[in-house]
Amino acid sequence: MREEKFKVIQFIRKLILEVDKELENFPKKDLEIKNRLRTSSYDLLELAYEANSTKNLEFKQELLTRMIAKIKIMDFLLNLSYDKNLLTERKYLKLAKIIDDIAKYTNGWQKNIVGQS
Repeated sequence: MREEKFKVIQFIRKLILEVDKELENFPKKDLEIKNRLRTSSYDLLELAYEANSTKNLEFKQELLTRMIAKIKIMDFLLNLSYDKNLLTERKYLKLAKIIDDIAKYTNGWQKNIVGQS
């Protein structure tokens, strides 16, 4: 399980780097979407580190639930960016793949915690 938690953090760190790189040329009128994606990715990393460090299973479950909500918000923002033609299909698919990997590992982590309690 420790490797899976580390994997989630690896994917989030990769997402942060890609968000900065791929969203570099957003138009000024849509900077709020870019800023929200960037802020959400940092928030996600913070939640993952906090969930990884806590021993309290109830609190860990709450943090993982918050991570999943944050992932859904990021997915929405990414879809909105694509729908508004702010991202090319290539950039959209690249970021969507990373977000999907984060969601998959976070859901697996959460199911593992439920099995422990």
